[in-house]
Amino acid sequence: MIPARFAPIAFGFFLSGIMSFIVSGIAIIRATGWETGLFGVWIGAWLTSWLVAFPTVLIVAPLARRIVADWSETNRSEASERPRYYRFRGD
Repeated sequence: MIPARFAPIAFGFFLSGIMSFIVSGIAIIRATGWETGLFGVWIGAWLTSWLVAFPTVLIVAPLARRIVADWSETNRSEASERPRYYRFRGD
């Protein structure tokens, strides 16, 4: 188990890895079709994509959380009950 303070980083790690794997696979298949060596090209594209996606998720996620909080009906008393890593600034 990891400490709770690392949960947002772990979440970003797995989210960016899975999403970049799927998106790069779709892009490679659409660009090249089902050819020999597809998996090797896909993995190369995925690793490059993940190097960009992981730090991007860590930077953009707090902004996305704030936008969603502003657009949704967030009850401030409920916000104080959320775990620390899910809270927004001002909670």
